[in-house]
Amino acid sequence: MVLLLIVVGVLAVVDRVGASYAERLIGDRVAQQLTDQQATAEKPDVTIEGVPFLTQVVAGNYQEIKIVLNDFSGPAGDGKTIKMARLDIRAKDVKAPLDTVRSGKGDIVAGTVTGVGTLGYADLAELTGQEGLKLSERDGKLIGAAPLRALGQTFNASGTANLAVKDGVVNVTFADVTAEGLPNVPLVRTLVDNYVKQLAFDLKVPALPLGLKVQKVEPRPDGLYVTTGASNVSLSSGGL
Repeated sequence: MVLLLIVVGVLAVVDRVGASYAERLIGDRVAQQLTDQQATAEKPDVTIEGVPFLTQVVAGNYQEIKIVLNDFSGPAGDGKTIKMARLDIRAKDVKAPLDTVRSGKGDIVAGTVTGVGTLGYADLAELTGQEGLKLSERDGKLIGAAPLRALGQTFNASGTANLAVKDGVVNVTFADVTAEGLPNVPLVRTLVDNYVKQLAFDLKVPALPLGLKVQKVEPRPDGLYVTTGASNVSLSSGGL
C-alpha cells in the first residue's frame, strides 16, 4: 500500500512537472508573437486544463489551454494604441499527436480559440480623435456625448451609438443625437446631422495572438466588452 502511494505520488509530480514545462513553453512563444506584432503585455499566464496531463499527451488531445495576458496593448494605426487590462484567451480541442510533440514536425491544431477583453471608455474615446467626446453605457447601449457649437453657443449633444463588426473592424456611428436647448429647426437639424457624421469612426483592433479576430462588441458599465475568435488554428505556426 505504501509503495502504491509512493508510485502515485511520483506520477503526480512527474505529471505536474510536465504540465509546467509545457505551460512555460507556450508562454514563451506567445510572448514572442506579441513582440513580432509590436504588442506588449505582462508575462503570459498559461494553464493547461484537464488531468492527468500525461494522459492528454499520450492521447494527443488537450481539453483546454488558458492564456491570460494582463496589461495588453497593441498598435491600432495612425500612432494609436488599444489597451486592455486583461485579455483572456481559451484554446479548446487541441489536437497534438505525440509524434508531432516529440519530433517538432507536423501540425498542432486548436479546434476553436476565443478571447475576451474590455476597452475602457476613456481609452476608447481617445482613439476616436474627437475632442471632448465622452462615452458611457446606458441600458445596454453605448452613449456618446460631446460639445456642439451652434448659433454662437456651445450645447451638450448626446446620442446612441450603433456598433457593427466587419472583417475585424468595429464601425461606430451615432443616431438620435439631441442637444438640450438647441432649437429644432431645419438649419440646426442639418448642422446636427453633419456633426453626427463627423463623430463616426472605425476602431481597428490590433493583430492578436493565434489569429484572433473581433466577432462581437457589447457595451458594459466598465467599458466595451470585446469578443474575439478563430477556428482551426495552427498552433505550430500561429504562436505556440
